Amino acid sequence: MGLQVDGHSIETDKDGFLKKLEDWTPAVAEQLAREENIDLTQEHWAVINTLKDFYRVFEVSPAMRPLVKYVGKTLGADKGKSIYLMKLFPPSPAKIGSKIAGLPRPDNCL
Repeated sequence: MGLQVDGHSIETDKDGFLKKLEDWTPAVAEQLAREENIDLTQEHWAVINTLKDFYRVFEVSPAMRPLVKYVGKTLGADKGKSIYLMKLFPPSPAKIGSKIAGLPRPDNCL
């Protein structure tokens, strides 16, 4: 399994998560988003960067509830809402956002 990005093969697991976190680049994120039928906007990138910050701090990909709380804390209360994140990364913001951010699958996501 894998992606082809800028002439490089990037290994993914059966669900499209990167096998090696260091393989992530913005171009890889764009490709992963395309596979999820998502066109990345500034709003998406703000959440992706927040996800990456969460991972750097806690060394784990967030589940939905911690993601909502952290986004609210870092990007503002108006963005720290499940409905906002669902619009950006349907159907599972924690799972799809983490995948596009190049992070491991959150523990509680099927």
